[in-house]
Amino acid sequence: MAYATYTPFLRSALCASLLVASLVGTAQNAAIHITEGNAFLEAGRGAKAMEQFDKAVELEKSAKTYAARAKAAYTLGKMDRFLLDVEQALKLDSTHAVANYYRALYAERGDDPEGAELHSTMVITYSRDSTLRAKAHLIRGMARAEQKQNVAAISDLEIGTARINDDTECYKTLAQLYDATGRYEDALKVLERLCELEPDDLGHWTNRGFELTQLGRYDDAMIMVQRALLMDKDEPIALSNRAYINMMKGRDTEAMSDVQRSLRNFPDNPYALRTRAMLRLKIGEREKACNDLSLAKILGSIPQVDELVQEHCAGNAMPEKK
Repeated sequence: MAYATYTPFLRSALCASLLVASLVGTAQNAAIHITEGNAFLEAGRGAKAMEQFDKAVELEKSAKTYAARAKAAYTLGKMDRFLLDVEQALKLDSTHAVANYYRALYAERGDDPEGAELHSTMVITYSRDSTLRAKAHLIRGMARAEQKQNVAAISDLEIGTARINDDTECYKTLAQLYDATGRYEDALKVLERLCELEPDDLGHWTNRGFELTQLGRYDDAMIMVQRALLMDKDEPIALSNRAYINMMKGRDTEAMSDVQRSLRNFPDNPYALRTRAMLRLKIGEREKACNDLSLAKILGSIPQVDELVQEHCAGNAMPEKK
């Protein structure tokens, strides 16, 4: 009877095969724990979820397992655990998409726009998940908006909202950026979407009316402003907008009534001050008008104020905006 004999090469190959099989088995078991952990997390069973993620990390100390546990810790508000795990995941793999995404999210909510931009860029660069990349574009867009990088922020938010069309905070920021760059038609489209998503938010209707006013569509703007005032008859921004529309339509008495009501509730609104100044100039109250324009100039840089100052208040000492 012959006994099987193994050459050194064959023995090495066999050991390597067994090692690979063991590693594959460990990875598969870790993946199972991650799947079960995610299921518990979705079911609202946080403690059970963390038990599964702990087991996954025990079996396989990899960027994938640390990132999975970091995600769960973030969801459960366990920030100490989250920071330890996400940093460990990024130490093992600086390009790991999920770890970078949650690190970006943490930075965004922690008033760290530079960190949010850095980590969201890593997600956009390395992730193959189109939805995750879209979310990262939204984070980067918000971070860039905070840093006054308006053009880049608009680009990111446009890419992100093209796929994720229910993030109201991102839509609000995008509308503001469009308005700030004179893209009133685009701002209007975003506000129409916001009115669909949050129809009970009078601010959306007020802002929608404002953009219509910017476009000279006063009748359409009035419909939006009236909708807002049905929700709150004393809302100062809506009253200010209605005052401007009434003035532009030649209804000066109604305009003055509205703007006075608006300024009683919000005396530092430069738009309302501008409107009242224009109305006062019409009736010859130049000194009062120039006082309104002076305050409006200090409070904010808005259209028409500088021109009105140059035309009507050249002899008055107008303070520079600080």
